[in-house]
Amino acid sequence: MTTKPIVAGIDGSAEALRAVEWAAREAALRGAPLRIVSVAEMLPRMTPRQATDIETVATHLSEERDQALAAAASTAAATAPDLLIATDPLDGPPAQAVTGSGSGALMLVVGSKGSSAFAAMILGSVSRYAAVHASCPVVVVREQATGTHRLVAVGIRNPEDCGAALAFAFEEAQLRKAALLAVHAEQSPGWHAADEQAAGGLDDLLDDWRGRYPDVDASGDVVHGHPGRVLTDLSARADLVVLGRHGTSGGRAPGPARVIHAVLGHAHSPVVTVPQDNA
Repeated sequence: MTTKPIVAGIDGSAEALRAVEWAAREAALRGAPLRIVSVAEMLPRMTPRQATDIETVATHLSEERDQALAAAASTAAATAPDLLIATDPLDGPPAQAVTGSGSGALMLVVGSKGSSAFAAMILGSVSRYAAVHASCPVVVVREQATGTHRLVAVGIRNPEDCGAALAFAFEEAQLRKAALLAVHAEQSPGWHAADEQAAGGLDDLLDDWRGRYPDVDASGDVVHGHPGRVLTDLSARADLVVLGRHGTSGGRAPGPARVIHAVLGHAHSPVVTVPQDNA
């Protein structure tokens, strides 16, 4: 059993509870403990004038946070009865606090948005921030995620810089007894010699990983189209879409970051971003 936890960030919404259910199943699958975190924060420009009012609002927000943590722990326990579960109240800006809570974790799991307009804004901004800044893999659980397809998809942008994403994808495929599909998407129209080279390089890359994970049925595909759209379409028949990123330097590679945000905004399955700097 691993001692590293899986961390789930929640806000009390129904979608956050779905993320907790996903995280609990993943923790049970991996034999890992589950740590559930939530933030209580005063809303911007909403500080009352009297100190007593400030205390009342802060107390109310803290109570709501603690109630959300208790409900999430109950949901996790019902999903995986033998799971070791801990709850942790956080303070500070939600995006930074939740993202920081993933330090040293196997993965950080969040919902894609909350249930109300404001919750959608907060949880959505948290998930987007964490997906490109956290030091661990981040899973964003989509509301549409239903059914089991026995397929893990992984986007390959650069075969020489995808080790961490492939390692995560193969591990997930093995745990889930699922097939793995590695996809390289290009926007150029038609089939060119470069495509043949990309297909050959992708197959050579997968050969090495097939040797490490002989029980995983792995295949590769070179597809024409915008990477974000290709991977979003693929997510409709995948249990998980895995994307690589460069650690906390989301601004260093704007192209990949745009692809990540496009997939996060429209995917049908959970999406995980894996920091390549940890490869």
